[in-house]
Amino acid sequence: MKNIKLIVCFLLVSAFAKAQQLQSYIQEAEQNNPKIQAFELRYRVSKERISEVNSLPNTQVSLGYFVSEPETRTGAQRAKFSVKQMLPWFGTIKAKENYSKEVAETEYLDFIITKRKLALSVSQTYYNLYEIYTKQRVLEDNIKLLKTYEQLALTSVQIGKASAVDVLRLQIRQNELQQQKEVLQQAFAVEQVRLNSFLNRAGTSVPIGLIEMIIPEKDPVLENEGILLNPELLKYDKRYQSIALLEVLNQKESAPQIGFGLDYVPVSERTDVVINDNGKDIIMPMVSLSIPVFNKKHSSKTRQYKLQQEEVKAQKEEQLNHLQVLLEEAISKRTTARIKNNTQKKNLIQAKNAEQILIKSYETGTIDFKDVLDIQELQLKFEMNHIESVKQYYIQTAIIHYLTN
Repeated sequence: MKNIKLIVCFLLVSAFAKAQQLQSYIQEAEQNNPKIQAFELRYRVSKERISEVNSLPNTQVSLGYFVSEPETRTGAQRAKFSVKQMLPWFGTIKAKENYSKEVAETEYLDFIITKRKLALSVSQTYYNLYEIYTKQRVLEDNIKLLKTYEQLALTSVQIGKASAVDVLRLQIRQNELQQQKEVLQQAFAVEQVRLNSFLNRAGTSVPIGLIEMIIPEKDPVLENEGILLNPELLKYDKRYQSIALLEVLNQKESAPQIGFGLDYVPVSERTDVVINDNGKDIIMPMVSLSIPVFNKKHSSKTRQYKLQQEEVKAQKEEQLNHLQVLLEEAISKRTTARIKNNTQKKNLIQAKNAEQILIKSYETGTIDFKDVLDIQELQLKFEMNHIESVKQYYIQTAIIHYLTN
């Protein structure tokens, strides 16, 4: 019972350490990845546009000078100063602000989606590194085991119970495993570069402390509605709403615009006559109204927005179907990984039992090194498949987490 408790504690600690290490990589990637930084800047720009639209049109100021001064009863007009300010229809600026806010929220969802995809990529790369690293360790153990068998074979050759061919077979097998190990080293270097690119690190430093992973007894519980809350789907809701706000803005812009202004004309005094209001300047307040009489443009926009909303609804439905297919594939692959893992564990136990039988037969002098190589090859195959199934289980779990959380 003490041993069982120790094993359970070790597995829990390993799983926690693995999660903490992977999470630290994800956090580092979110802080340093250039793509994340670019999307964050894009979101900040969209937020600034809210202040941009929350303003009135430019004030129009004009100045005119009379080259030939027109004479009036009260004097000659020298110049003309005008100030005019157009005001959009009531609620137009608020409609622009609401639309800009909705666009900013859509940009924020793009930012969140990019972060989630980056986290998924980091997780997949991490699990690939785990697979390669663990396979290298298995190959090292098998090479050491073959060296032990080689020593046994050399001893058997000396006493006439084996031939030199057996020794050569063992050496050839060691060379093959060494080749596999070196190939894995190249693959490991590539995955290191990929992980460092996500983290925006320089160099190809080895990730420290890859933790041994196991498949848990039970899969995490999935929420049926989880996929409907995926940001990739929520983004279409935001687009739909932004188009609706565009139509509100379109209706506001189809309404008249009101303008207020003031004309000021300085007048020179007449010296040839005395009259009332001699030289009195002219001040003329003005009100203008801009009426969209020919508003086919706005009617066309209304029809366009309705069609765009229908398009967004169809896109969302297509994306939902796509995500559901991905989810079912990931669940199926994860279940397959669990089945394969259970099978490989059983096969591995049986292969080890066969290996023990062959080792015991050495004491009676009847060891067959060809059988030893066959069992060793099977054992290596089962161990590699076991590692592959563990990696696949966690990769598919990461995909499921991306789709449903």
